[in-house]
Amino acid sequence: MTNRNIKVSPIAGALGAEIHGVDLAKPLGNETFAEIRKAFDENLVIFFRDQKITPEQHLAFAGRFGAFDIHPFAAGLPDHPEVLPVIKEADDSGSNFGGLWHSDVTFYERPPLGSVLYAHDVPAYGGDTMFANQYLAYESLSDGMKRMLDGMTAVHSATRVYGNTDTAVTKFGAGVKSMTVRTGDDADETMEHPVVRLIPETGRKALFINRSYTLRFSGWTEAESDPLIDYLCKHAIRPEFTCRFRWQKGSIAFWDNRCAQHNALNDYHGQRREMHRVTIVGERPMAIGDSDRAAAA
Repeated sequence: MTNRNIKVSPIAGALGAEIHGVDLAKPLGNETFAEIRKAFDENLVIFFRDQKITPEQHLAFAGRFGAFDIHPFAAGLPDHPEVLPVIKEADDSGSNFGGLWHSDVTFYERPPLGSVLYAHDVPAYGGDTMFANQYLAYESLSDGMKRMLDGMTAVHSATRVYGNTDTAVTKFGAGVKSMTVRTGDDADETMEHPVVRLIPETGRKALFINRSYTLRFSGWTEAESDPLIDYLCKHAIRPEFTCRFRWQKGSIAFWDNRCAQHNALNDYHGQRREMHRVTIVGERPMAIGDSDRAAAA
């Protein structure tokens, strides 16, 4: 399909592209939407500049891609619980929300398709977000490693991030000064997903583990799992698999959470940063060889 309504400009060799010629404050025609969806599938993360949208318009755009998720541990806006404010105040000197490599809430039965993040207030410098292509992470593994991982599943949980421990939220959130983030025993619940998942729109295989939520491989102990998980997580963010996005006020990033990890860099102490995030419900991850579900998707 040739783009007639938008211009797509890649920002790196691995993933990421800026989309030009779209005002997301206005309703999208079906042809423009189809071109944006194609760019999303091909580039894994797409960016829009110089946007000015209300929460209602934010939700209208994201809603074209699916139903909204409400984060179970971090509070949304009072009038729009589907819109999560991601804030770090200038006098916060600790960690930031999302400040390590991860895919969002993979402890769900149906982890998100992706998230649409809108910049309200950005620092003069710092606060970039990095993204990593998990198709490339899988495709660059040895044939032997691929054969082993293709049939494996892993256990995911929110316990390390939102469990009732002294360090959980401080490792992942900016604390009560900036955001309302809770811990709870419900964070200890677990969910199993394939280590390598098939993305139905592209038919490609993506590595699907991350440091935040992947506890261990199914049938393995954590001690047995840790060395391989550590290797795969380091491999997944090799520089040649990544892109880096410099935020400006009014910028929007929309990433495919199924096949891209991201990391919000925490290098802007003394400056304020406020983003609004809308997350879109995805499908239950498909295992390799799950051709019936792939065909039905």
